[in-house]
Amino acid sequence: MRMKVNNVEVGYDKKVIVNGLTIEIPDGKITTIIGSNGCGKSTLLKAMTRIIPYQKGQVLLDGADIQKQNTKEMAKELSILPQTQDSAVGLLVEELVSYGRFPYQSGFGNLKKEDKKIIEWAMKSTNVYEFKDNLVDELSGGQKQRVWIAMALAQNTDVIFLDEPTTYLDMAHQLEVLKLLQKLNVQENRTIVMVLHDLNHAARFSHFMIALENGSLIKSGTPEEVMTPEVLHKVFDIDAVICKDPRSNKPMCITYDLIKGE
Repeated sequence: MRMKVNNVEVGYDKKVIVNGLTIEIPDGKITTIIGSNGCGKSTLLKAMTRIIPYQKGQVLLDGADIQKQNTKEMAKELSILPQTQDSAVGLLVEELVSYGRFPYQSGFGNLKKEDKKIIEWAMKSTNVYEFKDNLVDELSGGQKQRVWIAMALAQNTDVIFLDEPTTYLDMAHQLEVLKLLQKLNVQENRTIVMVLHDLNHAARFSHFMIALENGSLIKSGTPEEVMTPEVLHKVFDIDAVICKDPRSNKPMCITYDLIKGE
């Protein structure tokens, strides 16, 4: 499933946040968007998933403008895990995951046998099946995040968007979530598009990276092409030292310093 952002401009009131951006998302790969706070990462993600409208340009999915597509049909193609999830107070894990089947329901119809099979598969794929009868609020941060990913997976879309899926998680749980997304990409051939703040995680787990600054594209390409001192200088105004991660062989920022004020 091919997705292309074509000369897209997004703004709030009269302020332009994403400025004439054109980029193609590689099919069946993991793409990560990086950039400083307020550069337009989350805004771009929301525009690509129809959460917010874009004022100019097009977001094309298999050649069709997503703004002109039926909402329920689009929900069968794209799923998104936002940065801040809605409250799941009083919901069991299985109940929350079942919400992923909403696009396939007619009216308030009961879940069909096929829906229940997909819900079970989504919980098992994300290793939350053992918690299916637990309240979501009783789980740890990493477990909760896996439940929300299971809900997105139950939506059974080819493309999954995630806005900072590792925020507020400790190091072990961050790695757990990213390895889960990597598994979904490899084993289920899901296209993953996410926003990450941790550059080393972005480089380690991505096939393709998009670096933004002030709503404009600075560089896109492989981690080796994007994780360079020159690009990080432009995007974050830092002097970075890059080497190879001895485990993943991907580029890794081992230290950096501020450039401002020198």
